[in-house]
Amino acid sequence: MNMKEEWIKYIESLQNRICAAVEECDSKAKFVEDQWQRTEGGGGKTRVISDGNVFEKGGVNTSVVFGNVSEAMKSQLKIEGNKWFACGLSLVLHPRNPFVPTVHCNYRLFELYNEKDEVIDRWFGGGTDLTPYYLFEEDAKHFHQTYKNVCDEFDPSFYPTFKKNCDDYFVNTHRNNERRGIGGIFYDYLKPDEKHDADFLISFSKACGDAFIPAYIPIVKKRKNCSFTAAQKYWQEIRRGRYVEFNLIHDRGTLFGLKTNGRTESILMSLPPTVRFEYNYQPENGSEEEKLLEVCLNPQEWTDQNK
Repeated sequence: MNMKEEWIKYIESLQNRICAAVEECDSKAKFVEDQWQRTEGGGGKTRVISDGNVFEKGGVNTSVVFGNVSEAMKSQLKIEGNKWFACGLSLVLHPRNPFVPTVHCNYRLFELYNEKDEVIDRWFGGGTDLTPYYLFEEDAKHFHQTYKNVCDEFDPSFYPTFKKNCDDYFVNTHRNNERRGIGGIFYDYLKPDEKHDADFLISFSKACGDAFIPAYIPIVKKRKNCSFTAAQKYWQEIRRGRYVEFNLIHDRGTLFGLKTNGRTESILMSLPPTVRFEYNYQPENGSEEEKLLEVCLNPQEWTDQNK
């Protein structure tokens, strides 16, 4: 089995395991699968969950797509080569309860080929990040520590590097550098080098994918039955608006999908079901809402650096 086939098999397994864990946690809603084909090559499985006890809307998507490198890709995405291949999993889960955080993750492999169909470039990308609406420090610490532990097993430099990447990437720069949430890890263009060969990188990427369930599901189970008010739901929808702004203005994955004639419904699956855009909305001084906003403006360290 070559690396491409190994990764496809892994991504399909990860989709099945995550969907099963999410359905078990929700206890009502089930994923609906939509298999699709891409005219230029490849296809995918879009699985959507909605109107559940816990999850108002969510999707766990996989895609295996390929094609010729177009002039638009060369100019806009700065890549060279004759043909390309990409396979990955992308998920977003939007909970009903504002005390349960929204979560996003994406893990992918990208390859470029020459005229002889030889691999001339290969890289991994991915990450998982958390977007709470109310800050529970113990949840933030659990989430980050889970990924730090995974990173440290492979290279102690990974977590601080990828944590900073995440803090610096999921930013609404048009809103005074306000982060989308409290981050996690994020890496892109992770290529083999003298220290880390391709087998090392695929093992690392698999470990990160496997960490999603233990990082996120315990938080959901802890908070899903908390009572909440209409005002707290209102705040959740205000923050969801910021989520939409980032995805449509800044997110490279969204832009890549649209520029490569990806499936629009699957690409925009990440958008929440209800949002609010209120002119110059400001949380009350000293409120829990302001506390959340403060950590979005000023990223924090959530892990014990000695563990």
